[in-house]
Amino acid sequence: MMGIHGQALLPQAQEAAEIGLSQVFFSEIVGTAVLIILGGGVVANVLLPRTKGHDGGWLLISFGWGLGVFAGVFLAWASGAHLNPAVTMGLLVSGAEEYAPGVAVSAASTAVYFASTILGAFLGAVFVWLAYKKHYDAADDPGAILGTFSTGPEIRSAPWNVITEVIATFVLVAVILVFGETPSELGPLAVAMLVVGIGASIGGPTGYAINPARDLGPRIAHAVQPIPGKGGSDWSYAWVPIAGPLIGAVLAGLLVRAMV
Repeated sequence: MMGIHGQALLPQAQEAAEIGLSQVFFSEIVGTAVLIILGGGVVANVLLPRTKGHDGGWLLISFGWGLGVFAGVFLAWASGAHLNPAVTMGLLVSGAEEYAPGVAVSAASTAVYFASTILGAFLGAVFVWLAYKKHYDAADDPGAILGTFSTGPEIRSAPWNVITEVIATFVLVAVILVFGETPSELGPLAVAMLVVGIGASIGGPTGYAINPARDLGPRIAHAVQPIPGKGGSDWSYAWVPIAGPLIGAVLAGLLVRAMV
């Protein structure tokens, strides 16, 4: 899930000196990892057996993801805090000249944002597994285990699952891009509440990835980690939370480009 253009969120970022792509890479890894630690962590708390938050419900999960975005954005403010390839794609399509203050839009910078968010999401999922290691060992439901790493539909229908992700990501990216054109200083809190709202409203059908890195990085972590009885990583579905959010981001970028 999720991410934000730091220039739209944190006024002090606009005064920052130019930063190199290595700094962007590190910033996005850290921010995205924390996003997944908090977001994936709340899912693990709700789904895994014998936790304090077991069966805490969907609203708890939605708020956990919102607070994950809130924390991740603050940590990654210097790089614009995308935390999400869909946000990067939306900015690219919208005609933005910079991804963050001092970070020009280019093929190289785009690749850095994509790679760093996927790596950060992978690392975040590893930390969630470490935090809940004994609970993963006690789990006997492969579906629940996978659900703490990646998204999956309640009713499996790839075309409709893609549509759900397109709509949810369109809302996320369009609102984020418009935030950048307003004089608000609500910043990360506003985006956090937006993520909670998306989860509570249209997150039910697919678990609202709205972020290719949020799904792909943890899904890879699920595939490689030694979790007893974990089952498969459902790679046949993995393209949906990649394609849907990217399509939604392109549509949002085109809309904002037409509006401004």
